[in-house]
Amino acid sequence: MRFRLLKKNLLALLGVSFVVVTLLISTRVLLVNDNDTTGPNNVEQGHQGMHSGDAVKFNFGSPTELTQSVYSANYKQCIHNADKFPGEPLLVLVVQVHNRPEYLRLFTKSLEKAAEVHSFLLIFSHDYFSEEINAIVQGITFCKVLQIYFPFSTQLYPSEFPGKDPRDCPRDISKDNARKTGCLNAEHPDSYGHYREAFITQTKHHWWWKLHFVWERVPALQGYSGFVIFLEEDNYILPDFFHYYKSMVEFRKSSCPDCDMLALGNHNGLTDFNRLSNKVLTTGWMSTKHNIGMAISRDVYYKLMGCHEEFCTYDDYNWDWTLQHLSGTCISKPIKVLVAQGSRVLHTGDCGLHQKENCRPEWATQKVEESLKTAKEGLFPQSLILQGAEAVEHKTHMKNGGWGDVRDHILCKNYAKRL
Repeated sequence: MRFRLLKKNLLALLGVSFVVVTLLISTRVLLVNDNDTTGPNNVEQGHQGMHSGDAVKFNFGSPTELTQSVYSANYKQCIHNADKFPGEPLLVLVVQVHNRPEYLRLFTKSLEKAAEVHSFLLIFSHDYFSEEINAIVQGITFCKVLQIYFPFSTQLYPSEFPGKDPRDCPRDISKDNARKTGCLNAEHPDSYGHYREAFITQTKHHWWWKLHFVWERVPALQGYSGFVIFLEEDNYILPDFFHYYKSMVEFRKSSCPDCDMLALGNHNGLTDFNRLSNKVLTTGWMSTKHNIGMAISRDVYYKLMGCHEEFCTYDDYNWDWTLQHLSGTCISKPIKVLVAQGSRVLHTGDCGLHQKENCRPEWATQKVEESLKTAKEGLFPQSLILQGAEAVEHKTHMKNGGWGDVRDHILCKNYAKRL
């Protein structure tokens, strides 16, 4: 069942003094009826996922029909290739996907070339829904695949929160003028006086929902004790990705038991890769360095879940800058990370949230293929060497704003409350 926000005439009757109450009611209605067993977070305990033949066929006819497809797919959790690759996964990868199919194709090609990929469970988490993207993912034949779908995508709510409501305040209107016009969120600009942009807020919403859903609502992960590695559609993994992951896990056990996370990637590409291939570093987690190929354990997930209030109200639309803020504040001991100096995850995307034009994925393909030719000698190192141990401390930064609307705070906090 699809729920709508309160109608405009009801808002007018309530008056401005009840705006916050209205937002609370609206978000609660948006989430899902408590009696609805096919809602976005309501996955039956013990449900072990369906086989490929039971996959939900998506209906793209209208936002309402598409929403029902999303809810149904999240409930059924069809695991493709489950019969072909029985048994528990040795590694779980979670890939956040928007709408860049060419980069997604490049990513899946890199997966196919990865050693021991048949032992992986790939979870693709989508916030944009299309037949093309589904076809790319469902075309994977080399390991088990599960697709989950962010149920509060702006695609599903094109003219209402969490999408862009026509009654919302324009981004750059002053608060005084916003009050005069009576736009919906006049009382809640961000720290810099700007009002919400739906497409800006979606990535943080999706990341936080995905974190909860994967750890709490995917029965295929019940009993899984390893790390979950978080990736994005414009990543590219190297052939020795799994070998290197296992080496990092063993190194952590023997030499860095207090390391909270692993970072299998960095943003240096393959520069000096052969020299750095077997080198690792310990340091404090930083947004600009360690947000690629990030491996999180269940214990660290619980630490993050304990900070859901702070995560959901901190005025920064970036999930990674928000995470850096939590490290050493809400999470009292700053997050310590074991970092691959020779990156096993490459970033291929030249387009994203802030750049929409002149996207050339074919250049990314050519660049990756040329770089890998020079990096072959450094793949599959026999052991890892600690190159350095940097201070682990809270690193302050200036928040970026874009997350001042209380509706975003309420919706974000409800992901955890409903678990």
